[in-house]
Amino acid sequence: MLICPVLLCGGSGTRLWPLSRKSYPKQFVPLVGVETLFQTSARRLSGANSELEFEPPVVLTNSDFRFIVAEQLQAIGIDPGTIMIEPEGRNTAPAVLAAALHAYAKDQSAILLVAPSDHVVPDAAEFQAAVARGLDAVAQGKLVTFGITPTHAETAYGYLELAAGSGGDGAPVPLKKFVEKPDLARATEMLEAGNYKWNAGIFLFRAADIIAAFQTHAPDMIQPVKAAVEKSKQDLGFLRLDPESWAQAEDISIDYAVMEKATNLSVVPFGAAWSDLGGWDAVWREGGPDSQGVVTSGGATAIDCQNSLLRSDSEQLEIVGIGLDNIIAVAMNDAVLVADASRAQDVKKAVSALKEKGAAQATTFPKDHRPWGWFESLVVGDRFQVKRIHVHPGASLSLQSHVHRAEHWIVVEGTAHVTIDDREQLVSENQSVYIPLGAVHRMENPGKVPMVLIEVQTGTYLGEDDIVRYEDKYARGQGAKG
Repeated sequence: MLICPVLLCGGSGTRLWPLSRKSYPKQFVPLVGVETLFQTSARRLSGANSELEFEPPVVLTNSDFRFIVAEQLQAIGIDPGTIMIEPEGRNTAPAVLAAALHAYAKDQSAILLVAPSDHVVPDAAEFQAAVARGLDAVAQGKLVTFGITPTHAETAYGYLELAAGSGGDGAPVPLKKFVEKPDLARATEMLEAGNYKWNAGIFLFRAADIIAAFQTHAPDMIQPVKAAVEKSKQDLGFLRLDPESWAQAEDISIDYAVMEKATNLSVVPFGAAWSDLGGWDAVWREGGPDSQGVVTSGGATAIDCQNSLLRSDSEQLEIVGIGLDNIIAVAMNDAVLVADASRAQDVKKAVSALKEKGAAQATTFPKDHRPWGWFESLVVGDRFQVKRIHVHPGASLSLQSHVHRAEHWIVVEGTAHVTIDDREQLVSENQSVYIPLGAVHRMENPGKVPMVLIEVQTGTYLGEDDIVRYEDKYARGQGAKG
């Protein structure tokens, strides 16, 4: 049976700051293992077994992440399918409805498997088996959700209450009600009761049935989302939803808009390992603590520590903990988090505090990803900035000029094809070139290996919005990212 996966890929993951930020959230980071959470999620919703066959995915994301999504899917050999660009975040209800309307227009019998792109499910085969168990309910017109068997009294998740005595064989069972995130006492009671599951936010249904559910429970959303899909425009390999129509859709989750009101819900219990990595405490659990309860990664060293997470995500930064107990310490080039592990869910408060003081670290990642590669600032002064720029094989920056700065480029790896006004030249490793203020210029990587250069900017203003684009193979328009 053919299933269309829908991956929701627009969240910011502030509880995993400083590693996850608005400009580059946790789904694109290899938090557990060598692949990113987004890549492992896409793998889990791909391939074929004896019962399931998956179409290329539909991915809902925003404009800033569109090239990252395509690049990460291609890197693991998955057809990017349809990448739908949300003009602005409106929560999960409009996103799910847009995917359903898009799928229904192509196939009125389409079955959708909707999942966040930042969850950890180590046993993909068991997950697909759970999906297979839900298909009979879907054929009967049910909206199927997946309930995770709790392993501890968790206060950061919502719960699903099942009908008493049901769900022992893993088959779909009726949902009695949704339960909001509880306090610790209530979470402990539900764990002991045995008929409560964590709400994973993963759904399986026919496109026609979820559209009908919106018509019944959230009818005001149909018109703006339908218009956003019908007026969408192709942009390179992406599908841009119409911004004016999209802005009229209510900002609300799929649970509040539809699921908590629907009467045709079934729950497939899932007893294998699962985590939404909703905080550093979850990363600690998934990291496999040693006999002392310590998890280290990157350039981290623990001496006489207990029940702690030490992590360095900088090649140049070593972090050492001595005598720590119940501590989370995460270090990056531009920010360090130190917290009591019991306060892991309060990390988002740090992001709010940094925003209030105007700190760029609140939302901006040190490494800025672009469709052609990435760059990072190494040194910033009043009238100069030094960057490291990495350009993928065959990629090129836009043809552009700057109003306020000149640039010096020094190639340190590979070869650059450089255009400056009407002159073109190859600049090889250990060679440099100067781009005067106002010159129309572009760099390209003509080779088959990455090209790396050091850029020295000098001028009165060094912001990323000082770019005038004349040509761009990625159709980004004007502005810092287009």
